Amino acid sequence: MKSPNTSIYREAPALMTDLYQLTMAHGYWKKGLHQKKAVFNLFFRNIPFKGGYAVAGGLEQALAYLQDFRFSDSDLCYMSDFRGNDERPIFDPAFLDFLSKERFSCDVAAIPEGTVVFANEPLLRVSGSVLQAQLVETALLNIINFQTLVATKAARICDAAQGDPVMEFGFRRAQGLDGAVSASRAAYIGGCIGTSNVYAGKIYNIPVLGTHAHSWVQAYNDELQAFREFADSMPNNTVFLVDTYHTPQGIDNAITVAQEMLKKGYKMTGLRLDSGDLAYLSRLARQKLESAGLGFMKIVASNDLDEHLIASLKQQQAAIDIWGIGTKLVTAYDQPALGGVYKLAAMENDMGDFEDRIKLSEQSIKINIPGIQQVRRFYKNNKLACDMIFDERDRLPELPLLIDPADPTRRKSVANCNSRYEDLLQPVLQKGQLVYDLPELNSIRQRRAQQLEQLDAGIRRLTNPHLYPVGLEAQLYNKRMDLILNYRQKFQVQ
Repeated sequence: MKSPNTSIYREAPALMTDLYQLTMAHGYWKKGLHQKKAVFNLFFRNIPFKGGYAVAGGLEQALAYLQDFRFSDSDLCYMSDFRGNDERPIFDPAFLDFLSKERFSCDVAAIPEGTVVFANEPLLRVSGSVLQAQLVETALLNIINFQTLVATKAARICDAAQGDPVMEFGFRRAQGLDGAVSASRAAYIGGCIGTSNVYAGKIYNIPVLGTHAHSWVQAYNDELQAFREFADSMPNNTVFLVDTYHTPQGIDNAITVAQEMLKKGYKMTGLRLDSGDLAYLSRLARQKLESAGLGFMKIVASNDLDEHLIASLKQQQAAIDIWGIGTKLVTAYDQPALGGVYKLAAMENDMGDFEDRIKLSEQSIKINIPGIQQVRRFYKNNKLACDMIFDERDRLPELPLLIDPADPTRRKSVANCNSRYEDLLQPVLQKGQLVYDLPELNSIRQRRAQQLEQLDAGIRRLTNPHLYPVGLEAQLYNKRMDLILNYRQKFQVQ
């Protein structure tokens, strides 16, 4: 079974990588290390948007990329022209021949999309030949980072909307065609009800939404005529955009046409506000609609909205029924990158056993966690209680102790949690073959909704959220500290 490849690219994008991945792969091959097994973990260090959680996204596209991974003849021909400072090829022809036969055959475990996740937890773990695991780093980070970021932003926006429908229509502001398509998918996972992006709607089966823009009104000499003509041409899909010239007059014109169409047996969907004082104008529009017997019509608002503006408008009792979000969602405007990383955590030695690997840094946050990691989530009273990162090779005590890697004084015993738990990392590929039932997109949305419902409200809040307990199991924490101290002594790091 194979994951559907919904990429907009015509070729399997093996060259969608950084050059240093290829030069390292060449080095592993040259030194006879390329078949050595390694374990890499993909994780992020800080929760985005200064929030309390993130929502995992991008796994389906990551699996499609891995299963299609191969170097085409044109790829290898292109690489053969790379020259070093002596103007000679940097890649051995035999290495390029070796790459021509390579197919991804590593094991991959991943946290399902739609899962609420936190800093330092491996979202994805790749185990297999160090050469292959290294080559896929860049693309995996690109896919997982972006969709996780946008899914998280969408979840925050939908939280702020307090159950009101949220539409995503940021296609024209997205970072490229591929970014727009990925953003539409991730926004739908995060809770948006649909997208303006027709192509994303087609390939992901996302509801598509939209009616007309300002240019339709401008195409006529009179706004009232423009509304009449559009309603007549599409009476079952009309939301009047009322702010082209003067919003109060636009509202009145929309009401006039809606009443005319009602007599013909058609109910207009609503009107949209795209500028001005949205709190005041939405209340004005609602009052006028109710007085005209058109209370069924919805008020849609847009205009560079995000979760904070929505929360403010809610506080001002704006009469907005549906929220349209573009730029600040699809570009993750206030934090345009997740900052996820992909780090070597274990390497096979000459005896065939895995040895832990760690990277030191003067910044403690950049010192990675070693080992073959798993994330165990504990529940209490059907709520998320705490997450434990542990090494699968360790025998766990009956009541494990969690230690915050950033602050060892923050500790939590799972004795305080219910015994119910789940291990989040699930096998998705074995030797490169899909062993995971890919969920439908609506199932991923449902998982996100359920996970957020089980998350404490203090962690979900937009500003100064509570810190969800995530810690290393004590054995893994001690192993990491021993490695840090040993490496510092070995390399005389102060």
